[in-house]
Amino acid sequence: MLATVIETQALLDTVIASLVAGIGVTAVFAVLVFAIARSTELARNGRSSLAVAAGGLAVLSFAIVTAAIVLGIIVMTQK
Repeated sequence: MLATVIETQALLDTVIASLVAGIGVTAVFAVLVFAIARSTELARNGRSSLAVAAGGLAVLSFAIVTAAIVLGIIVMTQK
């Protein structure tokens, strides 16, 4: 009987998950940076309601990035 040297399905799942997570977290972090810059600019120009909305987007993006980091640490320590 031949032994399975490489589990191709598990390897493919890992590659897909890492690509999705890497691109997704990078995109959300880019939104975070954009929202912070936009909020600062809008507040400087006296458009406080839009500045608050951009700040809310920044807070949401920060929460998502932080959750992704925590999840990554949890997954790495569990295996």
